[in-house]
Amino acid sequence: MAIKVPTTRGTSTGRWGLRVFCALVFVFLMAPILAIIPLSFNSEPFFTYPLPGLSLRWYREYFTSADWQLATRNSFTVAILSTILATALGTLAAVGLMRPDCPWRRTVAALIISPIVIPVVVAAVGIYYFYADLGLVGTLTGLVASHTALGAPFVVITVSATLAGFDDRLMRAAASLGATPATAFRRVMLPLIMPGVVTGAIFAFVASFDEVVVALFLAGSEQRTLPRQMWSGLREQISPTITAVATLLILFATVLMLTANALQKRDPGRKPAA
Repeated sequence: MAIKVPTTRGTSTGRWGLRVFCALVFVFLMAPILAIIPLSFNSEPFFTYPLPGLSLRWYREYFTSADWQLATRNSFTVAILSTILATALGTLAAVGLMRPDCPWRRTVAALIISPIVIPVVVAAVGIYYFYADLGLVGTLTGLVASHTALGAPFVVITVSATLAGFDDRLMRAAASLGATPATAFRRVMLPLIMPGVVTGAIFAFVASFDEVVVALFLAGSEQRTLPRQMWSGLREQISPTITAVATLLILFATVLMLTANALQKRDPGRKPAA
């Protein structure tokens, strides 16, 4: 019985067809986002195409506005502090969950990543009522604590994925040479899983920097973050300054995601083949 072998021409046609389909899907997903960028250079305060002219006035308004600059400082302050806390707590949680003697490992892991699963508005309502009794509503401390809880699951997931390829024999070898568990973690494990830790930190930073729902519940007028300022601008007055801020956020998020993607390609020290 003769077996038909696929021709090179047919394979090449299918490959190009797949590429064209992927390109169309990419354009469909990215077109609404990329359409914001030209509007940020509009010379008139209208969201219309074609543009009547080009101008940098909306970028100048962003950099000279006291409200926008306050929101930007608050966003970076909250994002940096919550990222540091989320990275430390998430890394320790992932290392603890990796241990085979960890009790209720799956249950604890499910509880830790639950902020990603449940709707953000549900979490925001719960956080608001809980923090109201503690006097944390309308404070940067409350925002940092809530964003830490929202960002830690991203760190746990990325670090756990990195630990899946970690060679446990390295820790046993360090212990046999007299290293304490803390020293072995700091000098053996942490350098090898650092790409996963940094990747998780980037995701936690982005999650905090772009978060708006919890900020609407917790932030006051002096604690408003950049996403909340954009939300308020849409409700009070539709200004093209929002498109300039959105363009800057798109560029910033793109750089962070490219960095995370580059880190994920690094080999964190996988177990050697037997």
